[in-house]
Amino acid sequence: MRSGKPDTIVLVHGLHLNGRSWDPWAKRYEARGYRVLAPSWPGLDREVAELRRDPAPVAKQDVKDILAHYERIVRDLPTPPIIIGHSFGGAFVQILLDRGLGAAGVVLEAAAVRGVRDLPFSTLKSAWPLLRNPIARHTAVMLTPSQFNYGFTNTFPSDQAKRAYEQYAVPGSRNVLLAGANANLNPNTPLRVNFRNDARAPLLFIAGGADHIVPALVNRHNAQKYAGSKAIVELKEYPGRAHFTMLQDGWEEVADYALAWAEQHATPHRPS
Repeated sequence: MRSGKPDTIVLVHGLHLNGRSWDPWAKRYEARGYRVLAPSWPGLDREVAELRRDPAPVAKQDVKDILAHYERIVRDLPTPPIIIGHSFGGAFVQILLDRGLGAAGVVLEAAAVRGVRDLPFSTLKSAWPLLRNPIARHTAVMLTPSQFNYGFTNTFPSDQAKRAYEQYAVPGSRNVLLAGANANLNPNTPLRVNFRNDARAPLLFIAGGADHIVPALVNRHNAQKYAGSKAIVELKEYPGRAHFTMLQDGWEEVADYALAWAEQHATPHRPS
């Protein structure tokens, strides 16, 4: 522990990305003296080009397996870490905190968990390449450059959007997306938390004002669901930021705010 605070940060990525999407943040946090782990979802710990050539590991993705993967990683640490998640990774972080893990959690443009019913048009449009054939669940779908641009990099200059796609975009799992889409229809969904859990570690939502995949309204409503809990929950909104906020110009400000908030609020919370 760093003067009683966490010394490790675990970064959890989202759909259509792998652990490499955290490279800039990981380097920045390591420069602050932290041990940083950015493990990919099971099977995605490969180079982007390899996953594009052979998306079979993506097609096999399952939400329960992904959650179990990260839970093992966090529980194996000697002390509770700061856990930061993006998009679907933000939903996973909410669940991990609800399970008693982590000293503090930060979720960036988090996918909604069960109980948050917003379904904006821009979300449906972004997800349509995966949603349009729900019968074939265990399928990997690669977004086109224009689809990735609409969902992830809509506020980026064109050259930066192209570079982000080439360097970071991987096929996405239809099975994972459908688990999220059906969370409010499936009473046994793994994408659920106890919003009234007073023992949960502090949680910060960060929303992007120009996000097409998870508009800020969805994050606001997700954060409001925790109002009945005594545990700390806060919301920070950044106007003009797209879904791929970890790479957008000015990402350093977001990364520093996330870390400063987590350091301020981290608790000596131990896994149960």
